[in-house]
Amino acid sequence: MQLSKKQKGILYSSCFIILALVITFWSGKNFYDFAHYETEFAIRENVVTRVEKFSKYSPRLKGTVGDSNIYVIEGAEPGPSILIIGGTHPNEPAGQVAATVLLENLTVERGTVYIITEANRSAYTHSHPQEASIQYFGIETPYGVRTFKFGSRATNTNQQWPNPDVYVHRNSGQKLSSADTRNLNRAYPGSENGTYTERVAYAITECIRQNNITITIDLHEASPEYQTINTIVSHNRKEALKIAAAATLMMESNDVSIRYEESPLNLHGLTHRELGDYTDTLAFLLETSNASQGKIRGAFTEELVLTGKDKFYQKAMEKGIGKILYAAPVSLDERVARHVYGVYEIIQAYNKYYGTEGLGELKVNGFPSYQDIMTNGVGNYLKEIIK
Repeated sequence: MQLSKKQKGILYSSCFIILALVITFWSGKNFYDFAHYETEFAIRENVVTRVEKFSKYSPRLKGTVGDSNIYVIEGAEPGPSILIIGGTHPNEPAGQVAATVLLENLTVERGTVYIITEANRSAYTHSHPQEASIQYFGIETPYGVRTFKFGSRATNTNQQWPNPDVYVHRNSGQKLSSADTRNLNRAYPGSENGTYTERVAYAITECIRQNNITITIDLHEASPEYQTINTIVSHNRKEALKIAAAATLMMESNDVSIRYEESPLNLHGLTHRELGDYTDTLAFLLETSNASQGKIRGAFTEELVLTGKDKFYQKAMEKGIGKILYAAPVSLDERVARHVYGVYEIIQAYNKYYGTEGLGELKVNGFPSYQDIMTNGVGNYLKEIIK
């Protein structure tokens, strides 16, 4: 049967509409599945004392995606405490994976360890626009592949919208980029009745304040061109600076290149500034070199996240352009090893200088060594998920 021109037009238009509906359905399902995927963690029932919720400290988060878990490991003896924060920025995977390794391996003799693996869960429900980033990455373990999400730097607009033209930090009045209104590490100390991001920051601040947490370490990553990578950033309290200097010296003496710097007084909203100002905690932030955040990288792939290898960074270093890098991009294994080792040395430095005073020593065991992670891979220090 010969179709008329009008009939052909209707047929083509119908096919186009059906194709568009199929693509829309597939995209919507993909977005829904990613937003609702729950990363699994191995919780050792004989080790983890209890699991708290952010809503305990920031009640308006109850029932929202932002009601993250706080895993608590208590020793047999009371003593100092430490909070380890991973997942502030879900596009910085070494922070979450290092926090997971610590959650699944540490034991405590004296004192208390608090661990957050998903500080901003909303930012794990979407990816950064126009980056063509991956949604998941897998780490090989003796028990199979462990899947982690690769999210965005910022809170999902589903939880916080619109962005103001200029973000004004609530406590200092400092004016920052509009996008920083959804950046958890520009929201501290937060506000119980503020934006979603401020309520998350408030929960963490109140957890520290109400439990009188001694040390807080926030785990981050940055592009190889960023001057603060491979750095311990410390609040300017003299005790914190002394600990950061000692930890840096020990890491350097064991051939792990790192430096430390003091938190800027005029940059607000960050953990290493506001948590040290608004609570009694000794606040630190650790950075590593992540190629997937870089500005000269090529395709955004799972391999890039895991290996840190990128042909454009390689060419830049071959041609001498690599001089603009503050550190070469490295594998996820090395980035996690740096974080785990950094946490270990900060605790050792605290014990060295303040372990004979007040609360005494913080005695924590089970740290995989830097060399062990580098040799065996981080997957060997992730436990089996028992369902």
